[in-house]
Amino acid sequence: MRLIAIASSTHPYLYSEVIQHPEIRWQLRIYDMGRLDEKVALVTGAGSGFGAGISHAFAAEGAKVLVCDINEEGGMKTVGSSTNMAFHKMDVTKAADWKAAVDATIQKFGKCDILVNNAGTSYRNKPTSDVTEEEFQKTFDVNVKGVFLGCNAWVPQAIQNKEGGVIINIASVGASRPRPGLVWYNASKGAVANATKGLAAEYGAHQIRVNSICPLVTSTGLFSHFTGMEDTPENRQKFIFNVPLGRIGEVEDVSSTAVFLASSDAKFITGVNLDVDGGRCI
Repeated sequence: MRLIAIASSTHPYLYSEVIQHPEIRWQLRIYDMGRLDEKVALVTGAGSGFGAGISHAFAAEGAKVLVCDINEEGGMKTVGSSTNMAFHKMDVTKAADWKAAVDATIQKFGKCDILVNNAGTSYRNKPTSDVTEEEFQKTFDVNVKGVFLGCNAWVPQAIQNKEGGVIINIASVGASRPRPGLVWYNASKGAVANATKGLAAEYGAHQIRVNSICPLVTSTGLFSHFTGMEDTPENRQKFIFNVPLGRIGEVEDVSSTAVFLASSDAKFITGVNLDVDGGRCI
């Protein structure tokens, strides 16, 4: 349908005539390509939530995707019957698992153009003095060390291939607007946002673009976890009173942003921490 609309909006031909017109045939060949055709991505935390949404969106745009998660059941569910995706079990806090995941991507799909550091965790919203050392350590191990290990494993092959590449980190609006109750989670995402800019500055010469997506809380079943409130219509209304667009986020808001940042549409965008928050951080 999109192809017909493009052709008919620029040339006054019926559909049966359009496909016979040589100029339009050329246009159809161009626009028939997905935005990520011939690209290969490794996505962590892809067994649910943002990671699953990003994997599906990438595959729909023509990319091959290695779906990585510590949860095998979730990862296999994401892959489903897709021929554009494959599952690989990994723990993002383990360097050996990262090496194996990058190697698996290259072995299965021939290369790895895009890295999405999506895997993340948090403790439940509560007074900061009640956060345990174990909760703090797990949050930083997954959210910060996982990105560190991922970049260390992925970047060398991207430099060696001399074809550039894309890193997308999933941070949070809490990186720039921390709030009570999730201080150390927000601090971990602040580290990711800062590293995003540093990585972009360091690897830009290799045509490696690095950006982060900073989402608002979304309807992924974690509303209560992040807000400390029961997930009710009344509490959602309280939460969104200062969101100009008047709602919490959806997975599609993040996955569509990831497609844009991974595609050539964003070829001159790097070092950006992009708030996907309905305007809440204004």
